Amino acid sequence: MPNTAVNTRVHVAVGVVFNPLGDILIARRANDAHQGGLWEFPGGKVEAGEGVCDALARELHEELGIHIELASCRSLIEINHDYGDKRVCLDVWLVSRFSGEAIGREGQPLRWVSPQALSDYVFPAANVAIVEAIQCAEVI
Repeated sequence: MPNTAVNTRVHVAVGVVFNPLGDILIARRANDAHQGGLWEFPGGKVEAGEGVCDALARELHEELGIHIELASCRSLIEINHDYGDKRVCLDVWLVSRFSGEAIGREGQPLRWVSPQALSDYVFPAANVAIVEAIQCAEVI
């Protein structure tokens, strides 16, 4: 019997969270996760029946302990990428206002980096377009 779960599309809400200095928050994926050990922009799966911004708010609170101001969120880019073993649709949003201090609640290392310094980190292939969008446009 074929495994229909293999290579199903996963809808992911992704946050490009930036602070008043213009630095952007990135997190390192757990080594045992898909694309493990690489850096990423925080976020997670959009659940069935859940809006993208609601999913983003939930995921950023669960992962980082921050509360985002939904009115400050702006859509940046949507990326569809096929890794071969997993297809993702990254729904990427700029997050300019939040409360709380970001901490890696799942043990993941975090870094605040300038947009230019993003090139110094290795991201999953699907995230490369996010880095380019941040660096090529005046989004912050």
